[in-house]
Amino acid sequence: MRNQIEFVVHGKYALFTDPVTRIGGEKFTYQIPTYQALKGIVESVYWKPTITWYIDEVRVMNSIQTEVKAVRPIKYQNDGNDLMYYTYLRNPIYQVRAHFEFNENRPDLAYDYNEHKHHNIAKRSVKRGGRRDVFLGTRECQGYVEACQFGEGESFYDDYGEVSFGPMFHGFTYPDEGDQESFQTRLWVPTMRNGIISFIRPENCEIVRTIHKDKMKQFKKGSNFTSVEEEYEDMFKGVEK
Repeated sequence: MRNQIEFVVHGKYALFTDPVTRIGGEKFTYQIPTYQALKGIVESVYWKPTITWYIDEVRVMNSIQTEVKAVRPIKYQNDGNDLMYYTYLRNPIYQVRAHFEFNENRPDLAYDYNEHKHHNIAKRSVKRGGRRDVFLGTRECQGYVEACQFGEGESFYDDYGEVSFGPMFHGFTYPDEGDQESFQTRLWVPTMRNGIISFIRPENCEIVRTIHKDKMKQFKKGSNFTSVEEEYEDMFKGVEK
């Protein structure tokens, strides 16, 4: 597909949590990355409000192992801290396949609809390891992105069969990519087949809850928005296209 990218992301640790548990206290990671966490990684590679990224599949390469670490997070109320125990995923490696579509909620940015240039910028950003820092769930879990072909190499879960993980957090729907007036959360039930999890699209999640009313952010060229034409010329300056 002309609008698809594939890459491998890895790190020393990962912490994929239900946002409800992030208020405070001890944290325990999900066994697999959430759709939202992977989408955040893809958006760290390349993002513009003109496009919406969709995570198609993730392939779990290493066995799922956890490690408990003692941490001292700073309290919200004062400068003191308490001893907490966080459970992280250890040595996670994932192959990711994602594609973008133009955001139909942004007709004001229709002049930026250039699939060829968005795709080439995204592919080059993957080769460079992303345009922003990559994190596996939380900021303390640094991640690294490299180009790959989805499905290449051996996974610990090849020929492993089916594993269901029960109901878990899928992601957030921001007004820019939803009904333009509310901030929502979504749940789903993922199943891993021989190490591969195929994600359903956000609009196909059956459990959706509105958290609060919100509004779309405005973008204006020259102020807080750079067109894909300018970014393409800047990125590929002096490079054979």
